[in-house]
Amino acid sequence: MFLSNFILGAADPLVDWELFWSSIGPMVEGGIKNTIPLTLLSFTFGLILALLTALARLSGNKILSGIARVYVSAIRGTPLLVQLFIVFFGLPDLGITLDPFPSAVIAFSLNVGAYASEIVRASILSVPKGQWEAGYTIGMTYPQTLRRIILPQATRVSIPPLSNSFISLVKDTSLASQILVVELFRKSQEIAARTYDFLQLYITAAILYWIVCFVLSLVQDRIEKKLDRYVAK
Repeated sequence: MFLSNFILGAADPLVDWELFWSSIGPMVEGGIKNTIPLTLLSFTFGLILALLTALARLSGNKILSGIARVYVSAIRGTPLLVQLFIVFFGLPDLGITLDPFPSAVIAFSLNVGAYASEIVRASILSVPKGQWEAGYTIGMTYPQTLRRIILPQATRVSIPPLSNSFISLVKDTSLASQILVVELFRKSQEIAARTYDFLQLYITAAILYWIVCFVLSLVQDRIEKKLDRYVAK
């Protein structure tokens, strides 16, 4: 029904178009209040966890390296939705009860941390070993060499894949609707439950996600072009 009304909107401009415009506001509000903050917080904490995990994997400490390997394997080997349910519905069995939003932040951060850690680790390994030797030659310690020489070069390499992870996270936040986080997709579900016009509302939600991801991809392109100026051709 929605597609026919959409195509023949001139003949019947009120019913579906009225619902379309009236639903945009609540969905955008859900995106601004929860989708965007959830994405930013989860990605920030996930990057910190990813860096620590990558460094643990690269360290000579077998215990730290082993813990990091198990963490990455466990997160990559289980569905994100299951991880969300474990944090929100499972932890109360241990006496740890969290609200929906912090539960989602924890689950998404752990997920991002595992996947992004492999990106960070590969980026660090891509820096020639001579760069480490150069740092040691001028008297730098391991942390100093890592911070001043290795990580800046690894950052440039990691930007494209990390940007893709960020864009994927924007879409993955829709899963938070399953633990009652009122984000963009949850708003579309609530409106659809009242109007029974599921197709139109879900397509509207998809369009909004696409617009956000398209804008982010443009930002990614600009960042990559700026970083390319520092690469020898």
